Amino acid sequence: MSSTPINYIEFKAFDLEAVKAFYHNCFGWNFTDYGPTYTAFSSKESGIDGGFERSEKETGHGALVVLYHENLEHIQTVVHENGGRISVEIFSFPGGRRFHFIDPAGNELAIWSDN
Repeated sequence: MSSTPINYIEFKAFDLEAVKAFYHNCFGWNFTDYGPTYTAFSSKESGIDGGFERSEKETGHGALVVLYHENLEHIQTVVHENGGRISVEIFSFPGGRRFHFIDPAGNELAIWSDN
């Protein structure tokens, strides 16, 4: 079985400019914008790659932990066969594709691939 490490952490934010200013001013993080609804930070300053997605919804649980796997279709099948519930089917975004799942404890995670 191949490894599937934590690769990315994603947060929700209502005001991306405010959150970018906060993390830059407090911790020295720099950001790359990917359109008007997404901004990313790198592991160079934060220790792990991640980003903030603009959302009107209350943040609730906070971070979305994102794993990496080379073969999304295969790992989606493995997740499902082992009791995970697919909450968001595979979709494309700039730079790759991903899906979301709910683990048996009710936690939502995502898995992405650049393949």
